[in-house]
Amino acid sequence: MTAADTADVDDGHTPAAPTRPFSAFEWMIAGRYLRSRRRETFISVIAGFSFAGIMLGVATLIIVMAVMNGFRTELLGKILGINGHMLVQPIDQPLTDYDAIAERLQGVPDVISAMPFVEGQALVSGPAGNFGALVRGVYESDLRRVPLVAANIQSGSLDGFDEGEGVAVGSRMAQQLGIALGDNITIISPRGSVTPMGVTPRLKAYPVSAIFEIGMSEYDATFLFMPLEEAQAYFNMDNRATGVEVYVLDPDDVGIMKATIEEAVDRPAFVTDWRQRNVTFFSALEVERNVMFIILTLIVLVAALNIISGMIMLVKDKGKDIAILRTMGATRGSIMRIFLITGASIGCVGTLAGFLLGLVVCLNIESIRSFVSWMTTTELFSPELYFLSRLPADIDSGETTTVLVMALALSLLATLYPAWRAARLDPVEALRYE
Repeated sequence: MTAADTADVDDGHTPAAPTRPFSAFEWMIAGRYLRSRRRETFISVIAGFSFAGIMLGVATLIIVMAVMNGFRTELLGKILGINGHMLVQPIDQPLTDYDAIAERLQGVPDVISAMPFVEGQALVSGPAGNFGALVRGVYESDLRRVPLVAANIQSGSLDGFDEGEGVAVGSRMAQQLGIALGDNITIISPRGSVTPMGVTPRLKAYPVSAIFEIGMSEYDATFLFMPLEEAQAYFNMDNRATGVEVYVLDPDDVGIMKATIEEAVDRPAFVTDWRQRNVTFFSALEVERNVMFIILTLIVLVAALNIISGMIMLVKDKGKDIAILRTMGATRGSIMRIFLITGASIGCVGTLAGFLLGLVVCLNIESIRSFVSWMTTTELFSPELYFLSRLPADIDSGETTTVLVMALALSLLATLYPAWRAARLDPVEALRYE
């Protein structure tokens, strides 16, 4: 037999052509490695824990971030909905021209409303007890433009608010005082009339003409609205106002509009916005949110480390298989991709399952809270502690995408070293693992 004839004979040892990256062959082998056999149960258990860890970590991150976003959004909406976006207060001279100032501010572009008010602290009393309250005197027309109050009247109405002596109180205040619509509420102020015997507290009873529920427990238990002129008479303001609240189209534009507002006031005044008045509160929420994100990310990281340990054990267990594949012509790159697919599949499926679980929980979080509260006979989200009467959840697409990308990246990085180690084995060394 000639050399040419020998070359034409297929002896079965001709190297196979390298497979295309991520071909069906590589996916098939990776799929078989993911399906455990009886002697590989321990490796399968580790993979299961890795999958569960990533799923729970991603779901927890999505749920916690959504709840914290919803908490901030709800609080911001309640605070700005009743306190205004900017506050104009007098300097040196009393604010007697409040109507003129409100009219000028009303003409500023992007200003929704300008509301003069009289504000003071007092003690309110009813059949069931007494406690402190924030009494605010406003015009009926201005109060109707505060949607958190006007759109949430539980009983009664604001009709004839300016002409009468009735007051509007929060639902929790009415509940704690033991009063209902039409009952009298007694307001006691330490700054009363000046007599030869000293200052005597002022005490006056007002009928309850409306009961509202904002949804923020602190406001529902604290705020009491009365007609502006009646509040001036009660607090001895003598045709003066405490300040003018300004509502703008976009609360985030208050910094840009501040100079325009000061110019429209046209008198010495101190102008503050909602960010200055609540800087400590919202800064604390932001810090808590960032810290929670970092802490919960560690759950995903621990699950990714489980992928590393499980994959290293799988590589050791599949040493003979690696040797056979290399002998059949599989390249180092093909071996690496097989184990890369195996480990990354755990992370990808776990991330997807965590996303779906987090989404379902966020969409039904109030029902879940009510069910758990009923099962444990405890109140999981007490309005007295957390201010809000319901548990909010606001899923932010940008944050959710960040969580998913982070989980996928950690899962991929956790697979690189075991896959590289498998690719570095040659057939002789691989057989030693058996």
